[in-house]
Amino acid sequence: MKKLFLIIGAPGSGKTTDAEIIAEQNSDIINHFSTGDMLRAEVASESERGKTINSFISKGNIVPIEIVIETIVVAIKSAPNDVVILDGYPRSEEQLLTLDKYLQTEDSVKLVSVIEVEVSEETARDRVLGRARGADDNNEVFDNRMKVYTDPLKIIQDFYSEKSLLKNISGERTIEEIVLEMETFIKSKI
Repeated sequence: MKKLFLIIGAPGSGKTTDAEIIAEQNSDIINHFSTGDMLRAEVASESERGKTINSFISKGNIVPIEIVIETIVVAIKSAPNDVVILDGYPRSEEQLLTLDKYLQTEDSVKLVSVIEVEVSEETARDRVLGRARGADDNNEVFDNRMKVYTDPLKIIQDFYSEKSLLKNISGERTIEEIVLEMETFIKSKI
């Protein structure tokens, strides 16, 4: 059975970097995925699902949630290791409920924990705008990305708290400190 860990956090929280480092340091037991990477890999595979995904992406449209969930679950099930970290998901109540419903019928994948990397909006803004790489890294875009993250956050937190699956980790420290706490927690659950 695959053990799934979801990592959520604001833009600039460091969730992807943390997950990548943990997976790299434990490559014999842990795989890391981001939703975007999974969808791109499926398109590149030229599978029927990949062609369907591409028909939406190529027109700039949002991929239907059922297809995204199927893609995520297939990637998790085919991961070489039994422990999978998925960062940046779920991002909405619809994604949360659809994933939960899918996992209830999926015996080969178990959601072990949802780790929230907490940072203040000020820290997140400083990190995102400090690493500004392109036209989309500006205050206006950051404000929108924060709103998209924070609007459904309480629903997501409450849902996973009620299931005793939510673990909060402070992202206001060094990468080394955050990674150590997250890695120790993940290993304690596997």
